[in-house]
Amino acid sequence: MEMKRNVILVVMAVVMLSRCNSPQKNSEDEKVQEKDPLEVVANLTIRPGNVAVSSNNRVFTTVHPFGNPASAMELIEITGETTYEAFPNENYQNISEEASDDRLDTPLGIRINNKKLWIIDIGLKLGKTRLFTFDIESREEVFRFDFPEEVAPKGSFLQDLAVDDKNGWVYLADIANPGIIVLNTENGEARRFYDDSMNPENVDMIIDEKVVYFGGAPARVAVNPITLSEDRNTLYYGAMSGTTWYQLPAELFRNGASDDTIREAIRVKGPKPVSDGAATDNIGNTYFTNIQHHGIDVLTDAGDLSPIVRDTRIDWPDNVSVSDSGYLYFTVNQLHKSPEFTGGEDEGKGPFYIYRMRL
Repeated sequence: MEMKRNVILVVMAVVMLSRCNSPQKNSEDEKVQEKDPLEVVANLTIRPGNVAVSSNNRVFTTVHPFGNPASAMELIEITGETTYEAFPNENYQNISEEASDDRLDTPLGIRINNKKLWIIDIGLKLGKTRLFTFDIESREEVFRFDFPEEVAPKGSFLQDLAVDDKNGWVYLADIANPGIIVLNTENGEARRFYDDSMNPENVDMIIDEKVVYFGGAPARVAVNPITLSEDRNTLYYGAMSGTTWYQLPAELFRNGASDDTIREAIRVKGPKPVSDGAATDNIGNTYFTNIQHHGIDVLTDAGDLSPIVRDTRIDWPDNVSVSDSGYLYFTVNQLHKSPEFTGGEDEGKGPFYIYRMRL
């Protein structure tokens, strides 16, 4: 009897000890687990292109030239989850098939620096590339540059840009004629720079176990995401169809160094996913869209790459933007399902989204 009693006491002690050592869930933990990390900023019937966020959380996006009706606007400001308005006004929107030099044509890359909105207009209809800058408060055009044909020949596709408002320079990635275009906004001098690292790697773009095609062949897309360090002294870039993130000293461009000198200074920063967009924050972390795995990845300043979100709702994350308030904004537009990729019907189904998540 005594032995049986001792066994019961031992069992009870073990149970009590296991309860004490087990992590206890409380209501706050459950709330955190249930909270959706993706917050819908915009729910759109048109495909957004790139997104930019001002210091006071105004959200702007270009309308992607792929898979949108000709009547769609080109540049908009988000005013609510399902509402938006033309930016800077309706007069700049070219909602017809006919190109016009005094209006936007096919803008895509977009950045905000010091209340200035910078937009690169690919000019697919007009046949030339232009850079516009608007003051977001006054909505006035404060800068415009038409790239000469020898720098951005017809057929160029300047999708992404990085703005150095501190020194007066803009860096743009051309995916159609692989290279980086550099513009001195003070004197209007522009140059084109090329290195083999700007070519696409022989890497298939696979989404949902299917190889993505473009132009009838497996997609191979050259230099696309391009960013700057917070001090504006380091330029980062990589191919969309690439797994390597490169860096070089931006001052070499500012000082007019030769192409050979710049090539010798290129270094590998770290790995990257197959990605359409990237943004570098003020402590050196770079956030990439991961178009193959429905997510966003981060490359630390030390060179370590890791995922920060995976979600099937992130169906072709196009572009990312880091806000001053500590959020990461990104567009989701199912671009691989657009007619330009499928070669036929638009397989994308709206709505299309702009999300944000707390960093």
